Amino acid sequence: MDALEAWAWYLGGQQPDQYAAPSRAEDLSGLPPAFIDVGTVDLFRDEDIAFAQRLMQAGVPTELHINPGSYHASETFAPEAALSQRIWAMRIDALKRGLA
Repeated sequence: MDALEAWAWYLGGQQPDQYAAPSRAEDLSGLPPAFIDVGTVDLFRDEDIAFAQRLMQAGVPTELHINPGSYHASETFAPEAALSQRIWAMRIDALKRGLA
């Protein structure tokens, strides 16, 4: 599966809007708190950082983590790696805090 195929499934034949892809919204204020993590060699790194910056500028509580040496989905492909363990621990911690 590639990104275009995933988008097609997600959108179900509809055009993407600010609800399907919040980064397309002009006004991000009022969105819920965000947790964003991305690797330094992830192909989405720059757009993830830009989105996090826009959220922060809009006053949305945002937690951004940039993982040195991590590529897209590295924690899935190398689940036993120390970096993968740290990534999952950060995510689980964020979920626990967000759901508390």
